[in-house]
Amino acid sequence: MNFKEIFNLNRNNVKNIIKNITSEENEDLEQEVYIKVLNNSRKYEERGNFKAWINTIARNVSIDYLKSSRVKKECLATEDNNIFLNVKDKKESLELQLIQNEEGKRILKEINNLKPKLKEVIVYTEFLGYSYEDCAKKLKCPIGTIKSRIFNAKKILSEKLSDLL
Repeated sequence: MNFKEIFNLNRNNVKNIIKNITSEENEDLEQEVYIKVLNNSRKYEERGNFKAWINTIARNVSIDYLKSSRVKKECLATEDNNIFLNVKDKKESLELQLIQNEEGKRILKEINNLKPKLKEVIVYTEFLGYSYEDCAKKLKCPIGTIKSRIFNAKKILSEKLSDLL
């Protein structure tokens, strides 16, 4: 499969994932996704679904973007020599609070280490504020599957982060 085919088959998906996670259309992130796909195409093992692999890359690039210092700096404002966080909405506030401390960085690292399907439901429900029902619709799977994945993800996270609890 050549680059043009990959681009044409996945363009809308990649755009939607980026917009859902970052709340903005960002062509730079799209470009970064395709660069990573091309650079890592030799590492891709044909055991899984190629589209899911690209979707995972798009999700990871979007989450990394949210964690980047550039985005954090845009949220900072200075007034009377005091720096405060200008939180735009609930979705960003949870993410930004986690990033601001070492425990949060560790939690995000463990979330990133989850299997893609578990990570996906945690991002949608905990960071983006989706209800279980909305998450099920978005991922086109039964609500029981969403609940199971959330349970399993939280179980893994609680084991990995037991010293923080």
